[in-house]
Amino acid sequence: MKGRSPKSHAATDLPELKLPERYNYIAAFLTLGCNLKCPYCINWLSAKSAAERHMPAADWIAGLNRLRSRGDLPVTLQGGEPTLHAGFYEIVSGLRSDLNIDVLTNIQFDVDEFMARVPPERLRRDAPYASIRVSYHPPMMALAGTKAKVLRLLEKGYSVGIWAVRHPSNIEQIEHAGDECAKAGIDFRFKEFLGYHDGKLHGQYKYPDAVGPEQADPDGRRNPGPRRRKVRCRTSELIIGPAGGVYRCHSDLYNGREPIGHLLDPAFVIEDVFRPCGAYGTCNPCDIKVKTNRFQQFGHTSVEIEF
Repeated sequence: MKGRSPKSHAATDLPELKLPERYNYIAAFLTLGCNLKCPYCINWLSAKSAAERHMPAADWIAGLNRLRSRGDLPVTLQGGEPTLHAGFYEIVSGLRSDLNIDVLTNIQFDVDEFMARVPPERLRRDAPYASIRVSYHPPMMALAGTKAKVLRLLEKGYSVGIWAVRHPSNIEQIEHAGDECAKAGIDFRFKEFLGYHDGKLHGQYKYPDAVGPEQADPDGRRNPGPRRRKVRCRTSELIIGPAGGVYRCHSDLYNGREPIGHLLDPAFVIEDVFRPCGAYGTCNPCDIKVKTNRFQQFGHTSVEIEF
C-alpha cells in the first residue's frame, strides 16, 4: 500500500500515530502548486509531481488528526502555496484544537476571507518565531502590498512574520525590504539561498557533496556534484505529500519517488530508523543544510547519513 492511496477513512477508523521524540518538524504539503514562479524555488530543483493528485480536506483531517504530537511541534501546512488547496479552510477548522498549526504562505490570498474563517488564536502558540510565516520573493511580489497584508493581520492579533531568501540576484531588494519592515514593526528574517547559482554552491551543508548532478541551475546547466552512491539515511521530519504519501525526505517527494507509507493506511507507523537510499548525490538542499531547529538553536540538520 506504500504507493497507493487507501480509501477515505473516518477519524475513528485510524489508530493514533505517535511521533518519535527526536522529530523536529511536521510538513503537510497540501499541494506543490503555486501562484508564483520564482526561478530559485527550492521546491523546483527536481520537482516532478506538481500535478500529483490532491487528497480532499476530509482525508487530510482524518489523517492529521491521527498524530499525537507535542505542543512545541506543530503541523505546518505548506506547499507550494497551501491556501490554493480547495479545502484549506476546512482543514484548518477540522483539525483537533490541541494540534497546533503553522502556515507557510506567500500571502497572495484574500486577507479578509482569511480573517473571517481563521481566528487568530488558532494560529498562535508559544514559540520563538511566527506561526504564519510569509515568504517574500522579489520581483514576484510587491513589498508594499505584502507589508499591508501582514500589518492588517498583526493588528488583528495574528502571529505573523516575513521570511526572505538571500538570492544573489535579489540581495539589495531583500535588505531594503528588511529595513522597511523593521521600521513598520514587522518581524523580518533572512534565509540563506540554497543550491547552485552561476556554478557556485550556496548554503552551509553537513554533507556538501550530496547536492548532486540531477539538480540544475535555472539556466539549465547541470551542477558539478558527484555520482549517486548508496547510503543509509534517517530523518527527523514527517514529510507528507499532496496525495497523502509519507516520504523519507524532500528529494523523494519532489522527484516523485515511492513513499514509505500513507497517512491513511491504518497499518502505517512512524519508525525512527535508518533506511537504505541509493540517491545520495541528488539530495535536496533542504534536507542536508545546517540550520536552526524549531527552538531556533543553530546546528540542526534534517537528516543523518551513514556511509
